[in-house]
Amino acid sequence: MGEDIQKHSVHTLVFRSLKRTHDMFLSEEGSLPPLDPKAVSAWRSSKAKDTYGPIVELVKKQQEIAKKTGLPTNYPGGPLALTNKSEQDVETSQTLALMPSGTVGGHQLPQSTANVSAVGIPGYASGGPTHNSTQSLITRKAPTMPKPQWHPPWKLCRVISGHIGWVRCVAVDPTNEWFCTGSADRVIKIWDLASGRLKLSLTGHVSTVRALQVSPRHPYLFSAGEDRQVKCWDLEYNKVIRHYHGHLSAVYSMALHPTIDVLVTCGRDSTARVWDMRTKANIHTLTGHTNTVASVVCQAAEPQIITSSHDSTIRLWDLAAGKSMATLTNHKKSVRAVAMHPNLYMFASASPDNIKQWKCPEGKFIQNLSGHNAILNCLAINADNVMVSGADNGSLHFWDFKTGYNFQRSQAPVQPGSMDSEAGVFAMAFDHSGSRLITAEADKTIRIYKEDDEANEETHPINWKTDLLKLRRY
Repeated sequence: MGEDIQKHSVHTLVFRSLKRTHDMFLSEEGSLPPLDPKAVSAWRSSKAKDTYGPIVELVKKQQEIAKKTGLPTNYPGGPLALTNKSEQDVETSQTLALMPSGTVGGHQLPQSTANVSAVGIPGYASGGPTHNSTQSLITRKAPTMPKPQWHPPWKLCRVISGHIGWVRCVAVDPTNEWFCTGSADRVIKIWDLASGRLKLSLTGHVSTVRALQVSPRHPYLFSAGEDRQVKCWDLEYNKVIRHYHGHLSAVYSMALHPTIDVLVTCGRDSTARVWDMRTKANIHTLTGHTNTVASVVCQAAEPQIITSSHDSTIRLWDLAAGKSMATLTNHKKSVRAVAMHPNLYMFASASPDNIKQWKCPEGKFIQNLSGHNAILNCLAINADNVMVSGADNGSLHFWDFKTGYNFQRSQAPVQPGSMDSEAGVFAMAFDHSGSRLITAEADKTIRIYKEDDEANEETHPINWKTDLLKLRRY
């Protein structure tokens, strides 16, 4: 009688198969097959012809002109004046460029020919005659950063507690007297801006409140949340007077158009929806994003609507047609926040890879702001060109908007009784004077920052030359 075969679970068998496969290929891990020298040579030849072919043709034309005018034709293949580079010269050569001196054999070279001869042309420079010619060294222009505008540092002046869940959104009243916050506790709270005291609590959402907007032209407060509801509150009666139905999943952001009665919302259903504020009609459904639409902003000029998404793109929309005007694909990771500059015709977008600045209306890329290496949830910009980015780890970075200089970094401690991992900034907004920054935090608090009145350029100097050295290095 044969031995009983031991039975194993499917999990054990799969695990053993994986282990055998891992052991089999472990010795070859990280090694790549050698490249074919002929293929590499053919690729380089094709690349050189594609890149330098027009230049070679230009040089040939210049040689024909030189023959007709009596100029010598031996300068393209001349030796360089800089030879036998020592180690000491390596660092110097990084900031120097080789350019022709402009004369050969006492003759003045044509300007275009002098420029062409500075380019290394494979198969041409080495094939021409090699009579003596001189090359001169000129200094290559180093990257420059204009001196940033000085901004006083910001300091924490008030911490407000009251919510019993993560504070997810904040909006400031147009009169600058109060502000409102929405939280994971499903409550909207209205606070006095000057004293920080609670004025009112509004209940009605059945899930986290993710977006708030206060109308500057009506006594209305708009709210949206993860319950797919978009509500309009009449602040004279503190009651909901309208619902906007249509989103298929959680609503994450909203924006009010500054000049017409239009509300734009966006969320996890990968769409942005344009609503008529009064009739509750869904005017447009802006489709095109392939993942959650995380943020939306509106402005009076084109593009009137800008959205950012977890599909790592930003879209500019034509409000009249309800179609996308442009798609910006520069970001490599989710773009969770977009903010308009209050005065300049520009906007900024935040992603874990970079903060990027763009120019309207076509969405022209201006510059990267690097250094805030975290998951960025929010951006805010005031009229004094101070931009603030808030991250999932609770850090705040303050930037000079025009130059991209990071003049302050802040990490506020969490509320006593909270875990360190609950440090996180979900939303932020400047008040309408630009002198107060309100942040919504993961430790259930609201923090208000203000500029340090005692600071000046001597106590807090600008270290922009250090950033310039980093720029040169990279």
